[in-house]
Amino acid sequence: MTIKVRYFASLREKMGRIDDTLVYENIATVADVWRAVSSGRPIPDHLLCAVNMEYADAQAEVKDGDEVAFFPPVTGGAR
Repeated sequence: MTIKVRYFASLREKMGRIDDTLVYENIATVADVWRAVSSGRPIPDHLLCAVNMEYADAQAEVKDGDEVAFFPPVTGGAR
């Protein structure tokens, strides 16, 4: 299974990279993808996720060829 993983905003700095390509077996959910790219850490509650450019939760299923994106919550704005 090959999954493209992308990181956005401050998460790019934390991860130290823009993206990854995972070639793994036994990845079934977005949370599994996160554990694979983060040295086994559980997915943070506040982290936003998308699968193929659609918002998804941590238990969303992933399939071969999917793109999974992780990004911090969006905050701020004009006053």
